[in-house]
Amino acid sequence: MAFSDSIANRRGFLSAAAAASLIPLSQACGADETKPTEESGARKTSPIILSTYSLWRFHNEEFRDFHKCIDIADELGFDGVELLLYQLEQNELISHSQMMSYKRHALRLGLPLVGLSTHQGFVTPDREERQFNIDRTIGQIEIAYELGIPVMRVNTGRWGTSGSFDILMENRGIEKPLEGYTDEDGYPWVIEALEKCLPTAEKCGVVLALENHWGLGLTPEGILRIVNAVDSPWLQICTDTGNFLEDPYSRLEKIAPKTVFVQAKTYYGGGQWYSLDLDYPRIGEILRKHDYRGYISLEFEGMEDYKTALPQSLALLRKAFTRSYS
Repeated sequence: MAFSDSIANRRGFLSAAAAASLIPLSQACGADETKPTEESGARKTSPIILSTYSLWRFHNEEFRDFHKCIDIADELGFDGVELLLYQLEQNELISHSQMMSYKRHALRLGLPLVGLSTHQGFVTPDREERQFNIDRTIGQIEIAYELGIPVMRVNTGRWGTSGSFDILMENRGIEKPLEGYTDEDGYPWVIEALEKCLPTAEKCGVVLALENHWGLGLTPEGILRIVNAVDSPWLQICTDTGNFLEDPYSRLEKIAPKTVFVQAKTYYGGGQWYSLDLDYPRIGEILRKHDYRGYISLEFEGMEDYKTALPQSLALLRKAFTRSYS
């Protein structure tokens, strides 16, 4: 072949290659263009997690063990776990190895430990007792940090004049103050105590979520008074759907803008202390309106067997707590 012919052939090849490069890849490969399915993209519901309280409920001793609770959450298809600190025995609390075993267990199952539910009481005129509860809460924040948990449920505490929790529930959560005091005396105590906990919360990266529980958190006005007075991103609200016994929806609406964590009650088989017929699609709409897309923690408080009640509860919450992307 002559040198000039070789050059011509090479130029022809390069021209053909250049033309071919203009053909869409899908045509060149003879493949149909792949279209995304309707199910792809962002998740459609809030993540639904299981509170270990749903299994233990202060009397089912077989479920004190966090390992069992984490396994059940995994088997039933929950998206994570909230730990109730009261379930731990003293020896477990002081055993670093035991505490870390829960974190390792959850990791192996692909379940995040999301929340730590704690108890403390700041509603007392006794300064030493308040300091004891401040120190306790700081220690609980450090436990949450070690476990990699980002949010910790806290309470105001209560006056303690009811005697027992059963009597408090009989009185619909309403409790008389100690003689010589009013609820107005209690607010500065709670605000000061929580402010003392915040430096540790910020250092550890653990958001404190004040629950609409009993005591000074009984009403939306009470809980908002405390959170607004503290005025910190490290103190927000844990919304419990079952703790407003009257007019729940308008009250839940009031605290929704500052909600950082949700505990959702169900009562299959009848509640241990009371039952509420909650309209969860309506509650879901309230939270969507305020752009809440975070975790929903199931707190089952009924008497039905957990093997049937928890799957029913999970299905209910998945349907109700869809996410919006406005």
